[in-house]
Amino acid sequence: MSNGEELFPLVDEEGNIIGKATRSFCHGGSKPLHPVVHLHILNDRGEIYLQKRSMKKDIQPGKWDTAVGGHIDFGEEVVVALKREAREELGITDFEYSLVTKYLFESEIEKELINCFKTRYDGIITPDLNEVDEGKFWSFDEIMNNIGKGVFTPNFESEFLKIRELL
Repeated sequence: MSNGEELFPLVDEEGNIIGKATRSFCHGGSKPLHPVVHLHILNDRGEIYLQKRSMKKDIQPGKWDTAVGGHIDFGEEVVVALKREAREELGITDFEYSLVTKYLFESEIEKELINCFKTRYDGIITPDLNEVDEGKFWSFDEIMNNIGKGVFTPNFESEFLKIRELL
């Protein structure tokens, strides 16, 4: 699933490309800053779609997470990566989006510049079961009642708490 030799751009805190490195290097603990995209999908009831990460993932397997999330490939534009990840993970190809925020996230093994987007979408969602174990819409109350209980990825929890008023 994850090719450790995939090339990711290395960026500064503003997102300017300053180099490139392999996935395995970026996730190897030295924490070079690399960009990712996140897409929050809201339905007409104001619920937010979450994916349950595949147990095959190398990071946070089996945890509920942002609807769409993925790395930007070296040479790929942010919006192209957003659309590619939405298509690959959930089969979504036609949606309007808006940027919510950009921020830095650091875990034990990596440091990312997250380009966080949102969309309103009530169409068909077809999760790729190689990427995602399942997906469903959650109310904001359901999410708040499960924060801190090991249900979600730490990144999703911190991001949701940071941006929920903007969704």
